[in-house]
Amino acid sequence: MTSATRTGPFAGIDVAALAASRPDIFKPNYIKRSIVIGVGAILFALICFGFWRLEFSFVKIINGISQLGTFTVLMFPPDYGTTAKLLAFLYSLGETLAIALLGTLGAALFAFPLGFLAARNVISNRIFHFFTRRTLDTVRGVDTLIWALIWINVVGLGPFAGVLAVMTSDIGSLSKLFSEAVETADKKAVEGIVSTGGSHGHAVRFGILPQVLPVLLGQILYYFESNTRSATIIGVVGAGGIGAYLNEAIRTLEWQQVSFLIILVLITVAVIDFISSRLRFAIIGTNTSATRH
Repeated sequence: MTSATRTGPFAGIDVAALAASRPDIFKPNYIKRSIVIGVGAILFALICFGFWRLEFSFVKIINGISQLGTFTVLMFPPDYGTTAKLLAFLYSLGETLAIALLGTLGAALFAFPLGFLAARNVISNRIFHFFTRRTLDTVRGVDTLIWALIWINVVGLGPFAGVLAVMTSDIGSLSKLFSEAVETADKKAVEGIVSTGGSHGHAVRFGILPQVLPVLLGQILYYFESNTRSATIIGVVGAGGIGAYLNEAIRTLEWQQVSFLIILVLITVAVIDFISSRLRFAIIGTNTSATRH
């Protein structure tokens, strides 16, 4: 066997002759390599410039970790204070859950039709599709906390502003996810309905919707879990929920109450995560034991 041949899957192939016949494939493309190296160097330089411009310092990190350790010691043991405060904390936690639930359901109600309107296999008009997508991108591009500040100035302080903030932010995100799920639906069911004389509406109702509905419900459950954390954050700016008490405890250096509130939120999120994951598996028809293995 000569050096020009290979073993294994390339046994019997004359590589030298093949390279001579197809030099465009085997000849190194130094231009592409230079572009890749140049782009990588530029990105590395931008990262270094960003760290320098933002005053990145290992000394600050080390000192910050030391300070964080001091705060952690002050947080133990967790303490809620008086019984009246405990009841207030539990009530505000329920308010946070209500904000997350109502905001997610409200967003899902708006996102359901918008998701179909933004799907290419439902609406074929490119102009309508373009403006729908860009509108949803605009809504989704504004963070929940910013929406909370906006709605607070519109409807005032309280949980109602929090519900509107969560709902507005999630309309764009859920609509995008819904439209992507609709676009990935199997076309055979739609073609079968149309071939038997069904209209476009019938194809969407009986061909696409049954396929994507479990996926949409699973996404709604996931967003409810995620919005429980978001509802905690928006409470800091006055949009209701337990975030207001957490902000007050941090501001007044009540670190034991801070740790109690954090643990309360973590337990709540863990319980919601467990329940929602079970519901998602039940909806999409996946065996949980098989998934774990």
